[in-house]
Amino acid sequence: MNKYFAELVGRFFLVLTIGCTVIPGAAGVIAPLAIGSALMVMVYAGGHISGAHYNPALTLAVWLRGKCLTKDVIPYMLGQIAGAALAAAVVVFLFGWGKPMVIQNVPRAIVAEFLFTFALAYVVLNVATAKGTENNSFYGLAVGFTVMTGAFAGGGVSGGAFNPAVAIGAREDPHRLSDLDPPGCRLPGRRGGGGGRLHRRQLAAQRRGRAGDEAGAAAARSGSSAASLTPRQRSSAGP
Repeated sequence: MNKYFAELVGRFFLVLTIGCTVIPGAAGVIAPLAIGSALMVMVYAGGHISGAHYNPALTLAVWLRGKCLTKDVIPYMLGQIAGAALAAAVVVFLFGWGKPMVIQNVPRAIVAEFLFTFALAYVVLNVATAKGTENNSFYGLAVGFTVMTGAFAGGGVSGGAFNPAVAIGAREDPHRLSDLDPPGCRLPGRRGGGGGRLHRRQLAAQRRGRAGDEAGAAAARSGSSAASLTPRQRSSAGP
């Protein structure tokens, strides 16, 4: 039972961190850094108890590797989903509902989610289940940095979930758990992850900056033209 509770707690705080940084619109690069750091510390906290999967896709990968008992697979996944749903409810209570991220190009989003979910599983299997890296002290850092890298690199394309439990916790309606995205895939109508929201905010800020620069340049040209007129030209031009 301790293993299943550890999976629930770790997933809860990861999804809570995602919601608390993405929905309020944390500035700069805070969201991916916070999300990767939260995963890192939760991996260190729960790794010796449950293996710190916190992700149904990772539980499946570790099970295929032969490092997770068959009887633990379903309880692990249920604990992860429950933790994500509880965290989503807390985020809604704290900040209200966020705006869903609409995926404009589903094939690209599927490729991005597949690649970085694969990268995450690859890293976990090699730093946490391989004999060559047994009892190492860097496994949490490696896993957290993999998620952070994926959020920066693929968040603008897919929203940066890389985790079915995160997709569940980030849904528009947390009660509609029967209509789930497949693992590693984010479809239109789902909330974006930290990387996607950060990418869109940066683009919006750049557009606003360009619009302000153009307006300032137009005003400067208008003022320069008015200053070059003679008094007679100004009076004939009218108010």
